[in-house]
Amino acid sequence: MVINMKRLPLPGETLIGDKFFMNSGGKGANQAVAASRLGGRVSLIAKIGNDPFGSRAIEQYRAEGINVNHVFTDEHEPSGVALIMVDAHGENSIAVASGANGLLRPEDIDCAKKVIEEADILLMQLETPMNTIEYAAQLAKDKGKKVILNPAPAHALSNVLLKSLYMLIANETEAEFISGIQITDMDSVARAADIICHKGVENVVITLGEKGAFIKEHGNYHQVPGLKVKAIDATAAGDTFCGAVCVALSEGKNITEAIEFANRCAAVTVTRMGAQSSLPYRKEINL
Repeated sequence: MVINMKRLPLPGETLIGDKFFMNSGGKGANQAVAASRLGGRVSLIAKIGNDPFGSRAIEQYRAEGINVNHVFTDEHEPSGVALIMVDAHGENSIAVASGANGLLRPEDIDCAKKVIEEADILLMQLETPMNTIEYAAQLAKDKGKKVILNPAPAHALSNVLLKSLYMLIANETEAEFISGIQITDMDSVARAADIICHKGVENVVITLGEKGAFIKEHGNYHQVPGLKVKAIDATAAGDTFCGAVCVALSEGKNITEAIEFANRCAAVTVTRMGAQSSLPYRKEINL
């Protein structure tokens, strides 16, 4: 549920906003829809409530061509909800009530084991319980799959989880949280990536907004520049980026090529309002 604002309110302050609208979101769902629209064959493992929000979400995922056989329904908790404010510069402030998302269990992952075993890549984020993330990551790693984690919202990560990751895709705030390094310039970005890799991650990507992305790949460093666009709303840009990276890697692109593709996709997203409504289709991306 989104309100456009001239600026974001301060603590204790009430502001009158501009437009209000609702659309489907959630980091995992956004990433799944992004990957599907960009050409990926996607299965979503998630949990919703037995309510109108959940029913609407299922129908929308089906319409996007996503396999929803492992979107489970909880009879007691509501579907997750996000409240979003977006200012005149496209910056946002988001509060999330996890609802049924917080009840995705390792036993649910067991029910979805076959679809994980058939996949090339397992992409996850942190709006579901950490023990479930760790369980799924280890399962996929043991099966030789590429495990990619977007550590959002920022959360402490165990070394066991980090060692199971083929790639970690973090923004500056998340990279600072995981590495303990304050990011102020490209040298500090490289130090943060070094520390994260030292914890066991194979490849690290740190997104830098309009400055593009920094890659540490098997000890080598690359910076992929961003695209200059007029940003309207940054909501779901990171999710678009993650979904795009997975699609590109699944098509055989190398990591630098995948990040270049993801930058182009995310640049389209920030020129539009909303979460899933802003996600681009493959035909819109200049290949």
